[in-house]
Amino acid sequence: MHSITNKSTVSGIKLSSDNTRNRKTDNPNRGKSKFKVSPRSSIMSPTPATTALPQPKVVTGDHGYVLEDVPHLSDYIPDLPTYPNPLQDNPAYAVVKQYFVDMDDTIAQKIVVHANSPRGRHFRRAGPRQKVYFKSDEVHACIVTCGGLCPGLNTVIREIVCSLHDMYGVTRIEGIEGGYRGFYSRNTIQLTPKVANGIHKRGGTIIGTSRGGYDNKKIVNSIEDRGINQVYIIGGDGTQKGASAIYEEVRRRGLKVAVIGIPKTIDNDIPIIDKSFGFDTAVEEAQRAINAAHVEAESNENCIGLVKLMGRNSGFIAMYATLASRDVDCCLIPESPFYLEGPGGLFEYIEKRIKENGHMVIVVAEGAGQELVAESLRATNIKDASGNKLLDDIGLWLSQKIKGHFKNRTDMELNLKYIDPTYMIRAVPSNASDNVYSTLLAQSAVHGAMAGYTGCTVGPVHGRECYLPFYRITEMQNKVVITDRMWARMLSSTNQPSFLNTKDIIESIMDEAPPTQLLDDQVADNGVVNKETTFREVE
Repeated sequence: MHSITNKSTVSGIKLSSDNTRNRKTDNPNRGKSKFKVSPRSSIMSPTPATTALPQPKVVTGDHGYVLEDVPHLSDYIPDLPTYPNPLQDNPAYAVVKQYFVDMDDTIAQKIVVHANSPRGRHFRRAGPRQKVYFKSDEVHACIVTCGGLCPGLNTVIREIVCSLHDMYGVTRIEGIEGGYRGFYSRNTIQLTPKVANGIHKRGGTIIGTSRGGYDNKKIVNSIEDRGINQVYIIGGDGTQKGASAIYEEVRRRGLKVAVIGIPKTIDNDIPIIDKSFGFDTAVEEAQRAINAAHVEAESNENCIGLVKLMGRNSGFIAMYATLASRDVDCCLIPESPFYLEGPGGLFEYIEKRIKENGHMVIVVAEGAGQELVAESLRATNIKDASGNKLLDDIGLWLSQKIKGHFKNRTDMELNLKYIDPTYMIRAVPSNASDNVYSTLLAQSAVHGAMAGYTGCTVGPVHGRECYLPFYRITEMQNKVVITDRMWARMLSSTNQPSFLNTKDIIESIMDEAPPTQLLDDQVADNGVVNKETTFREVE
């Protein structure tokens, strides 16, 4: 964590004492309120605030320090009044040594660096501020959940409601029924602490969800007509892209509406943040299916237990569940190509393991091997309501291929048990770890909205809650990097082949690999480590 000092040079402009305030003040543009940051640039010009489409707010400091800041209501609405934060009178916070987050606190994206590394990219730290931009009795908040189900949705809803009510005295809170289309085609649900009490023990979402139904102008018209001034949007990367567009339209109209996203994806494919809520629960529940597959495989002669898990583009659930279980012999994920026949192929490995152990457990992520399925079935590019390509059932296809191969080409009699626990996992309530995590996310979102931040999402970076610009979590997906140590740990656990040699793996992902948390080393073609390019370290 880093704090910008009053002596910092912002974008090459040294701040005068007239532009700085006491460390406990709550001007989000402290020391730079006269300037407008140009897109992704360190050059600032003294242009007045306008309602033009927002640009990324990037502030630079000494020694390579970069702050990717988030929008604030005061960026486009001048002379907004502020009010004392009600938390200062809340007895629950009387024991807290420091009530409020310092306005200059930021969190580094990379915490493992070399001696001569620049300080790098930072994000604004989340938490309560000393001054707020909404009176409690003027707040009209709404919550919407979009996309598929995920453990922890009800926990986030509950904690947003309770945080608004118990911390800030807000009484007008509504749930938008049925996802984005609920803004203009469905009724709302009045949410109170009494209504939300105990919902964290239930799976699903009490306000309903859906895919699709996004109409930006209709949604913002509804927000404006209803007099809503805080919007909490819970959903995955597609939902967050929609939230970003809602914020842009709200800003274009000059509305005093805080738009805050809370990233939700069971696949853990949101970048930058440590993990998404519901992921721990999903891994825990996936192990139940793996355990069942192992029992079946071990109890029958020449038996394979095949489990299909979530993971459209990212194989984190499959990888972590495999590591946690230690009963898996092969894990197949979208990031790691594999092939079926020939030397070093999947069929050869299956035959080897069955002869050695008499049984085998395979875990496959839903997005794995889609190119093989598409080639076999001549699949078409059909998409769902969210715009995602409909995937072919790799689990069922792989089951048939395995059984067909061993029936026609070997004299080995094979049993295969196929388990697909996808919707069972999505529908369970969150575990203790995810409940705590969801609570922190919800409270950070509420603190941010009350402090006037908007056009951003919340999430932990190295264990510290941050406010992140929407574009940071929607511009790419978090994926397993099959050249780092976590994937190597999984390979050593299953003893499976990589199906491709190291050079081929590196060449196949060189253009797609996200930057590493470590300013790390990359394997060159000759196997020698160099520092010209980096991979993300998934620890």
